[in-house]
Amino acid sequence: MNLASDIVSVSPAGAPETHILIVDDVPQNLVALEALLAQDGVGILKAGSGAEALELLLRYDVALALLDVQMPEMDGFALAEFMRGSSRTRHVPIIFLTASPNDPARSFKGYDAGAVDFLHKPLDPRVLLGKVNVFIQLHRQRLELKERNERLERSLQLNETMIAVLTHDLRTPLSAISLCAERLVEEADGTPLARTASHVMTSAGRMARMIEQLLDFSRIRSSILKMDFQKGDLGQVCEDVVAEMRRAHDGLPIGLSTSGNLHGVFDGVRTAQAVSNLIGNAVQHGEAGEVSVHAEGTEKDWLEVSVRNAGRIPEPVLGRLFEPFKGSFHPSKGLGLGLYIADQFVRAHGGTLRAENLSSEVCFRLRLPRVGVAAQG
Repeated sequence: MNLASDIVSVSPAGAPETHILIVDDVPQNLVALEALLAQDGVGILKAGSGAEALELLLRYDVALALLDVQMPEMDGFALAEFMRGSSRTRHVPIIFLTASPNDPARSFKGYDAGAVDFLHKPLDPRVLLGKVNVFIQLHRQRLELKERNERLERSLQLNETMIAVLTHDLRTPLSAISLCAERLVEEADGTPLARTASHVMTSAGRMARMIEQLLDFSRIRSSILKMDFQKGDLGQVCEDVVAEMRRAHDGLPIGLSTSGNLHGVFDGVRTAQAVSNLIGNAVQHGEAGEVSVHAEGTEKDWLEVSVRNAGRIPEPVLGRLFEPFKGSFHPSKGLGLGLYIADQFVRAHGGTLRAENLSSEVCFRLRLPRVGVAAQG
């Protein structure tokens, strides 16, 4: 049989968007099914044997296969097994057609071979056409969804590349601004310009932190975030972060307590960044009062840092804290990336980051395996 002559398309605009495969060793049956199923935008692929059907399946994406059960050499069940054994065709829906009497055992065999339906001849044209149209629509919807996902993926990659390039190019001029701001603060000390110079330096520091967040966001979304697991002391990490936050927020009470063995294997820089974000979040968004930080190492396999502050997180916000660009309580004060990045750093260790409302406090709990998952390998 000439395969090229057995492809019928009724779409005048070019190649059909959807193909249906009909397999039957009786030519008259192929002609009858072709006439019944012909419609705009659908290509009918006809094969007189299982071998010819497999050749067609290698060349075309098929929305549905109609297989005659009783064929010489390779029957419909054997053809279905071949289709299910190939990654290219294992998801193609199969409807078996048979002239044999209704036999439940035979039907079960067909379903075991991967059939979605089992129809007996003579066929009811309305039933067959209705079933075929369902699978045509499902196939078209899958293709549309795949195309839409590919467009979104390309758009996401473009946006992430733009963020990476933009933030990289911003760092050089911002470094110059920061150096000039430091010089202005020194020279303007005691003058009316001191306040202005201080604002410039503070804003430059804030912008630098936002750029770093965008870079981290780009690395996370591009799956190029690298973790450096080393032996460390989580208590010392927290002590260093708290000391830095106290200098940055002079006069704000930030308490630190520790318990247990706080030694482990983790990325010290990323962990410090996550703890710093949690403390900064508590300082910025919490109510007046002390921010309490506690590092605990009493569990054999886990380390934990909890950060508490007076206040309450609204319930609608609580469930979305760790989403990108939605984690900030007050979007005007930042990008809303800090909690998302902290959560991703913790996940990269194999740990968890949770937030909860207690009686009169907000509590963030950061839990890390004593030995990070990547370091265990």
